[in-house]
Amino acid sequence: QVQLAESGGGSVQSRGSLRLLCAATGDILSTYSMGWFRQAPGKEREAVALIDSETASITAYARSVKGRFTVSFDKAKRTLDLQMNDLKPEDTAMYYCAAVDAEPSEALRGHWYGSGHWGQGTQVTVSS
Repeated sequence: QVQLAESGGGSVQSRGSLRLLCAATGDILSTYSMGWFRQAPGKEREAVALIDSETASITAYARSVKGRFTVSFDKAKRTLDLQMNDLKPEDTAMYYCAAVDAEPSEALRGHWYGSGHWGQGTQVTVSS
């Protein structure tokens, strides 16, 4: 059983930075990717950044965050980070940590086996 717990959300002004952290317990190596998804009010959930859980070196980013967000995974500590820089109001959303059974590029497109494992979410609010 995989359990995920996010922290680090908050409010920031436009062009500011935030760092999200996800602590994982359970058999995370049975999943191919870990990553971050977000959902804004009235919008569908979208993938933000994914990383493979085996080597922690293969990443995939949504076009809207590429160059601004960086995902990393520490296998030993079982922690997933999302460093978010140059934040924009359109980044405002609930951010969810997830572990899914698919390679990062496939997970970015919303394709994985089963339902995946999800955290409770942490709110990020960016004001202009």
